[in-house]
Amino acid sequence: MISTLLWIRKGVAAELPEKYELDDKEYERINDFAALQLEEEPEPTIKNETKMETEGGDSDSELAEYNLDQYDDDKETNGEKMSIFGNIKGLTYYTSNEEDPYITLNDEDDETDDIRILAIDNVLVAAKTEDDISQLEIYVYEESEDNLYVHHDILLPSFPLCLEWLDFRLGKKSGMEGGGNYVAVGTFDPEIEIWDLDTVDLMYPDAILGRRKEEKKKRKDSEKPNAKYHTDSVMSLSWNKHHRNLLASSSADTTVKLWDLQSLKCAYSFNHHKDKVQQVAWHNIESTVLLTASFDKTVAAFDSRAPDNVAYWNLGSADPECIRWDPFAPHYFYVSTEAGLVLYFDVRNPGQNTPIFTLHAHDSAVTSLDINPLIQGCVVTGSTDKMIKVWDVKDMKPKMVTSRDLGLGKIFSTQFCPDSPFQLAAAGSEGKVFIWDLSSNAGIRNSFKGRTNVPIRNDDSNKIVNAPQDDNSEQEEDSGDSEDWEDMEDDSGDDV
Repeated sequence: MISTLLWIRKGVAAELPEKYELDDKEYERINDFAALQLEEEPEPTIKNETKMETEGGDSDSELAEYNLDQYDDDKETNGEKMSIFGNIKGLTYYTSNEEDPYITLNDEDDETDDIRILAIDNVLVAAKTEDDISQLEIYVYEESEDNLYVHHDILLPSFPLCLEWLDFRLGKKSGMEGGGNYVAVGTFDPEIEIWDLDTVDLMYPDAILGRRKEEKKKRKDSEKPNAKYHTDSVMSLSWNKHHRNLLASSSADTTVKLWDLQSLKCAYSFNHHKDKVQQVAWHNIESTVLLTASFDKTVAAFDSRAPDNVAYWNLGSADPECIRWDPFAPHYFYVSTEAGLVLYFDVRNPGQNTPIFTLHAHDSAVTSLDINPLIQGCVVTGSTDKMIKVWDVKDMKPKMVTSRDLGLGKIFSTQFCPDSPFQLAAAGSEGKVFIWDLSSNAGIRNSFKGRTNVPIRNDDSNKIVNAPQDDNSEQEEDSGDSEDWEDMEDDSGDDV
């Protein structure tokens, strides 16, 4: 299954990612992490010059005949040095293919082309678990050729629940100029790992937030929440794009924490919820405002500088699934619930439990919700009923435009591409990643015509990258002119 997806903007990824090297410096860094976890002094790095010494006369005498101390020394026969191919005459050894005059192919060029990421390509990160093995699959999406392929992957120690991108340089590249390309991963383990996406064949993250001692890991269930680290699963992450050294996390331990990426320590811990905190999100404009949703059936908004002044909205009997700020109306936010509803609230009216509108989007939990950042009023929902639906919420009157079953199983993640308004990535329980070109749908073209500067396709090819070949697995329902749905409420909160 694929639990979550994350788009990376074009031009962010390095054209030629570095290769991970486990040198002495990297070994010392890993050793320091291990020492921090065990709260011990790091062991000194073992140098290659250390010689093996044996004790006991019998052992020395038995090994003496093999002359192991001089085993690696160059030997000479008839004044000439011996080699492993000493009996083969005229055989020349070259240290690289470039020095060999008989080899004209350059393997390095082929390898470089395989890992090259162009500035016009998007990167997509998928958190995948299969047969109890979890990993990040880093895809490259070539939009011009509708091509999606796995570039490299990263093994994870535990089931991944959430991903967040950040460009704050840390770890080995701390202090370097320019932006970075990192992904923070929240898992069933309370720790948050941060990986460098511009390095392949990684064995160890660049940073770990909330590292704990081994004995505390073993008794996680009985450990109470504290102000230093999470004691239960990390369920959501949100990076502050204005204060770039701040990362917010929400956890099943009922707390929300702010992490300082410079010191890699918890800067503040919030305890305003009484149950698991499902989601956390920084405001798009107000850089200090946080939005959180909890299994205590509430959504909360507050200024992180004044955490005692919290506004709440009651969701009734349903647990929240997703929260999203409206990028085109900064005073409003969306909430999806396990009851299949999408609610729209005004943050300026705290305590008003009646939403601006209520959309009965699915018959099962709305496990995925995203707002198109390039087309005003374009919203997508995904559900455990296996359906993906695109909505037009212009003038706060939701209308379904189209719905599809892409054969992904239960939908866990849908996300619009930040660079291309009609490219939608989706994934679910079947463990597949698909890119759906929404502009190939006539209903979508008609509904959102004139709301974006990007040219819209004029064909009905229904192009889906890597879509399943079974036509029976896809069902589409287009409304054409986007007729109103009955399961909605007007601005007064009354059912229509």
